[in-house]
Amino acid sequence: MRDQVEKALDTVRPILQADGGYVELVDILPSGIVQVRMTGACKGCPMSQMTLKSSIERAVKKMVPGVKAVEAV
Repeated sequence: MRDQVEKALDTVRPILQADGGYVELVDILPSGIVQVRMTGACKGCPMSQMTLKSSIERAVKKMVPGVKAVEAV
């Protein structure tokens, strides 16, 4: 499952990198929660929560069965 999540994150990373940000996988909990860390410009951006839900979570849930949510840690 970890490889699938990384591939899903790879689909959104270029978008984040274009604005100076990045997302890294921290952990996948048994409950289906994927924990990520937003870095670079994303770290303090007020729009990062929207990006997390509308882009990152959508991509991961679409590509990886069993993922319930994505949260920033």
